Amino acid sequence: MNRRTSIQLAAGSLAMGVTSSAANNITLAADSTTPQEKSVDSTFAEAAKSISFCLNTSTIHGENIPVTEQVKIASKAGYTGIELWVRDIDKYIASGGKLSVLRRQIADAGLQVQSAIAFGEWIVDDEAARKKGLVQCGKDMEIIRELGGRRIAAPPTGATKHAGLDLDRAGERYRELLEVGRARDVVPQLEVWGFSKNLHRLSQVLYVCAAAQHPDACILPDIYHLYKGGSDFSDTHLLPGSRVHVLHMNDYPADPPRETISDQHRVYPGDGVAPIRYALQAMMRNGFAGVLSLELFNRDYWNQDPNVVAATGLAKMKASVADAIA
Repeated sequence: MNRRTSIQLAAGSLAMGVTSSAANNITLAADSTTPQEKSVDSTFAEAAKSISFCLNTSTIHGENIPVTEQVKIASKAGYTGIELWVRDIDKYIASGGKLSVLRRQIADAGLQVQSAIAFGEWIVDDEAARKKGLVQCGKDMEIIRELGGRRIAAPPTGATKHAGLDLDRAGERYRELLEVGRARDVVPQLEVWGFSKNLHRLSQVLYVCAAAQHPDACILPDIYHLYKGGSDFSDTHLLPGSRVHVLHMNDYPADPPRETISDQHRVYPGDGVAPIRYALQAMMRNGFAGVLSLELFNRDYWNQDPNVVAATGLAKMKASVADAIA
């Protein structure tokens, strides 16, 4: 068998195993009373205890707010984690800030850097650009590690406009990126990008993760991107909890339609039509007990008090979890 065939067979076996397991579970109801139902409810409740809440600073238009203020806003709202953008950290350093001071501020605020956003072109076909991108990814990882973080997003930057990316090669490149991360004790999370011509569906990202053949391979799903890219939310049953450290939380309205909806239309969890309850239940059944990171780009929210936006988002996320385990 060639490499692609062997990976397809392995993925098929995994899918059958997970589907079989999911088929043995039951749908929760508010008035569940059977032992099976109580067992499932207990599983959800235990998973919910371990879930933590994080603020992705795009939600408060972090690009216009100094990173030190971002930390204060997240802490004041009651978050325990923060997902920073490397570009904002770069501005802080350029203005004379020191990473050691910022790390101390984050810790003193009761926060942990749960993940970070950066855009190194590690996946592109152009070899020179890819090598340059890997170097940039390494630098970004070093910055995050100095702040106490151990994860960073790995979106398919540079491979979004033109379809046809070879997914086996993408797997090899992701493996190389994972090795860059291992050398720095930071895990790059392969991110679903719904507007990409390539890794826009969960099935593609699952394939690339398997093709990487690396123990650190993991996925960074996003409620909005799953919808935008045409994924079926029933596929969230295929996500092993141990391979999802962070879930980008958001929601989307019924209008505009999938074809024209964009990042700016994201809304608070629970304020749209996304099957968030279903997705959370499916992932918790598979052992997810990680980080929910609120990532929004809503222009209306950006015009509001960032403290209010951060606090509202946290309350909405907690309500979504409560609904999922009810």
